[in-house]
Amino acid sequence: MQLEFHQVDAFSNQSFSGNPAMVYRLDTWLADELMQKIAAEHNLAETAFVVREGQGWHIRWFTPTTEVPLCGHATLASAHVLFEIYKEPVERLDFTCKSGPLSVTREGGRLWLDFPAITASPVNVIPDIERALGVKAVEVLASNELFVVLESEQAVLDCKPDMVALAKLPWLGAIVTARGEQHDFVSRYFAPAIGINEDPVTGSTHCLLIPYWSKRLGKSSLTAFQRSARGGALFCQLEGDRVKIGGHATLVASGTLMLG
Repeated sequence: MQLEFHQVDAFSNQSFSGNPAMVYRLDTWLADELMQKIAAEHNLAETAFVVREGQGWHIRWFTPTTEVPLCGHATLASAHVLFEIYKEPVERLDFTCKSGPLSVTREGGRLWLDFPAITASPVNVIPDIERALGVKAVEVLASNELFVVLESEQAVLDCKPDMVALAKLPWLGAIVTARGEQHDFVSRYFAPAIGINEDPVTGSTHCLLIPYWSKRLGKSSLTAFQRSARGGALFCQLEGDRVKIGGHATLVASGTLMLG
């Protein structure tokens, strides 16, 4: 069996920045174990698999070690592949996934994710969190992700987590964020428990970031930048209980996987 794959740098309009994702458009689902092995072989933060269902698509995402319930950058990458490689004749793609309905719209050279807004709540184990992240927190919240507000963009850049300690905390991963100097807010995301020490640009974390900073700054339209080594820009809108996350995507490689 041969399977076609495409590698896309999401949240970037040029190669070798943003967040790389591998995308497979399948006719039918492969076994879960095989999809996990394929993701491990590519060894990117996320490998996405999409299968057409009715008028839309079912999407699943795998890190090198596990399946995850939501991934923004690999959804953006998948939409780019469906639009540009497979020439889907629409301006909006609808997806179903473990987290519910999602969509991606193509507007004026950008792709816009439509994701659920998520509200984080205060947590109390602040000393353990500060030790694991090596930072002084201004505010600590959580949902399925740990959400830590720092005093400045420089503090976000200076963050050097203890990945072993961080992986032992009871959350999927940890977001650190602060007001930005040239953007409304900046962030970084660490998820060693699911095989990603630091994710370059993370769409799904902005489901929490956008509601928080929208309320904090008193505005519904924001700009964001994820301050990883690769980096990536995100355009953000809060619309009721949904968030819109805009960005660019760049195809960097295509090939064929050989299955014996």
